[in-house]
Amino acid sequence: MSRQFTIGDFHTILSEGEVWKIGGFPMPDGSFWEFREPNAVVIVRNGMLYARAPLSRKNDYIQFLDNAKHMYYSASEVEVPEAGEISFELQIRARTQNTVPDDLYDGFVSLNLLDFTTGAALDFFAGNDKYASVYAVLPFPGVQVPETDKTRFFCIFKEETDHFQPREFNTYQITYHRGNDEVIFYINGEVVRRETSVPIKFNRFTVALGLMTEKDLTPQGSVSLHGQTIIGEWSPVTVTVSE
Repeated sequence: MSRQFTIGDFHTILSEGEVWKIGGFPMPDGSFWEFREPNAVVIVRNGMLYARAPLSRKNDYIQFLDNAKHMYYSASEVEVPEAGEISFELQIRARTQNTVPDDLYDGFVSLNLLDFTTGAALDFFAGNDKYASVYAVLPFPGVQVPETDKTRFFCIFKEETDHFQPREFNTYQITYHRGNDEVIFYINGEVVRRETSVPIKFNRFTVALGLMTEKDLTPQGSVSLHGQTIIGEWSPVTVTVSE
């Protein structure tokens, strides 16, 4: 038995908390770090979300907070079926200005599936000329990651150009089967990555749409900003659940 629904309604994007909300994480001092670029231009047209932002936000101490510059979280989490499969599919177009050629991580557009019960992240990162699939369990602030006798925290990127149309809309799909402990990544209907023997069970996902960088912090702090602008466009997200 399967069911399908859509997470979109981008016309509500300013009513934060209704369908989408600005992402971020609580800080130890009780404040909240928002993934919000102050000069972002956001347009909703023909059911699609467009966001263009000259990058200005950085964090010198916490990697996660430096990476995401402007990001929306789904207001509701999506429950993963106990033994079945769940799939997330959408279209993304990514275009960047003043990013370093051939350096995807200098600025990109993202789809992130975030499980804040386990620290899991399943992502697609799209740049001008290539994309990456990402499979990770991360120490997000405030998240209790399950103990394990294997590697507890990891983030494995896989960069590719196969089946990808640069600077155009591409269709991205991530499928997770909890019973089989398997994740499959698709682009334009083609399987581009399969991860088996996933070490923990993912429980529920927050869907995130972002403008990001991914540059390692240095002893001097952040090195993620040098005048880049990122333009992202997203379609609504189609979710298919198979019990």
